[in-house]
Amino acid sequence: MRHLLFVMLLAGLSGVATAEVADVYDFRTVEQEQRFQNLIEELRCPKCQNQNIADSNAPISKDMRAEVYRMMSEGATDREIIDALVARFGEFILYKPEVEKRTILLWATPAIAVLGGLLMVTIVVIRSRRGNAEQTALTPEEKARVEKILAEGDRDTKA
Repeated sequence: MRHLLFVMLLAGLSGVATAEVADVYDFRTVEQEQRFQNLIEELRCPKCQNQNIADSNAPISKDMRAEVYRMMSEGATDREIIDALVARFGEFILYKPEVEKRTILLWATPAIAVLGGLLMVTIVVIRSRRGNAEQTALTPEEKARVEKILAEGDRDTKA
């Protein structure tokens, strides 16, 4: 019975032993570490849904973090690191893609939506003002008819 309990305890603790170890990188200065953090927070994991490589546990994100660290250690600039990763994984990894001919619609969509909404509101306001201005006064026959209906209504309420 003791052996069975011991085996069960070891089996339960084996999950802890296989827990994943976080990436540990050595930096010479705090500025380098901050630069590394900024870079890995700006890059999106190619596998995950809208998660940066700093927060992702996907193997591809681990490789990307290691590549960023390696290139930083070799003296690459932020632009060189980002360009190398974009060349390898595509522009999807950028949260803020460059403004180019092929991405202009992406950047212009919010402005187009706001201008379209303002145009629609303007059209509705103008149409409603025209509709109010075009309403004419009642003709004498219509006025007489309204007065007759109101008078009959007053008699019915008094009776």
